[in-house]
Order: sequence, then C-alpha cells, then structure tokens
Amino acid sequence: MKLLLVEDEALLRHHLHTRLSESGHIVEAVADAQEAVRQAGHNAFDLAIVDLGLPGLSGLELIRQWRAQGLGFPILILTARGSWQDKVEGLAAGADDYMVKPFQFEEVEARLSALLRRASGFIQPTVAAGPLMLDLNRKQATLQGQPLGLTAFEYRILEYLMRHHQQVVAKQRLMEQLYPDDGEHDPNVIEVLVGRIRRKLEAADGFRPIDTVRGLGYLFTERCR
Repeated sequence: MKLLLVEDEALLRHHLHTRLSESGHIVEAVADAQEAVRQAGHNAFDLAIVDLGLPGLSGLELIRQWRAQGLGFPILILTARGSWQDKVEGLAAGADDYMVKPFQFEEVEARLSALLRRASGFIQPTVAAGPLMLDLNRKQATLQGQPLGLTAFEYRILEYLMRHHQQVVAKQRLMEQLYPDDGEHDPNVIEVLVGRIRRKLEAADGFRPIDTVRGLGYLFTERCR
C-alpha cells in the first residue's frame, strides 16, 4: 500500500520510513504540512500517518483541510500529545485512529493493517475470492490451500486488485504500488506482472479473475470477502 508519512523529526521520520518500507509499503515521507498537501494533491495514497506538532500548518489543520477537500483515505495520528482532549480533537478533525509516542512499531503496523482492511471493507485479516486466499498480515497468497509462490511485486499487484475488486484499476495506480518515486518506469512491467499472476492463478481450473479493460486498466471480477 502507498502511505504518506508526515513527521518533522528527521530521525523518527527516517526510522518509520525504513520500517514501513521493509514491511512492504511504498512510503512518501515529508517534514511539513505544506509538502503533505502538495503530495496528496498529486498522488493517490491509501493511508496517511500524521504528527500533530508540525511546523507552520499544524497536523490538525492539515487533517481538516484534507477532509474539507474530500480526501477520504484513513489517517493515523502519531504524536507526543497524549491527553484525552487531544485525542478527541484529533478524531473530531477527521482522523481514524490515534497513537501516542513513544510506541512499539509492531503496534503501529497492526493499527495500519486494521485501518487499511476496514477501508477496503474487510473485517478479517484474510481475504478470499473463490479458491484464492490472501493473508493480509503475513503478505501471503494461497490457491486451493497451497502457497501461490508470488514475488513481492506480484503480491502487491494482486492485493491491490483484490482490495479494489469490481473496480477498474489503472496501470499508473498499480505502478505506484511498486515504486516510491515519480521517475520514469516502463509501464510494460505491469503487463508482465499481471501475466505472471494470471498464469499462476490459472493453475486452478477455470479460475481467471483478472480482466483487461482495454485502454483503462485491470478489473478483479471475483467478489472478495
């Protein structure tokens, strides 16, 4: 998933960026709200992590601005402010969850996973579609109970398509799940990865859940639950 991290403390920002990237996320890390506004205006993020004590525009003001603009991605507040009044104010501004520093990274990751899961409409940490099952916590896929043997990139593409099942997903959106920067990347890599995923899925007789919508992108046609 593509995350936006807004944290002005350089060491903590680097630490979170590193750990979240190691967990398989694509992370854009910025130090202030102004840059966060710019990033959210130019990129599609699945979730944001926001510190409240930002220089200039505060984290609360940033959250209120995003919500006023209609941006609906989940927001996790990660801050040193731990009073109940701060928590109430943060959630009332439009945040979805609130954590107080210092923290254990494992708890951050668990809360992110829960927020992303709920945003996709899933209750359980596993997602099933016919004979295919994803374990969202372990980042593993099985087909008819057997490991599917996906590469990291293949898993990211498949998870994103399943999270957005019954929706046409553009190649560019899938590209953003693979690369953390806005540089030039060969769009054919998506076609190659989707082709590999299809061949692995078709090991289950007749199971072909990914359609190509010419000129638009890809559609995961099976209902996920």
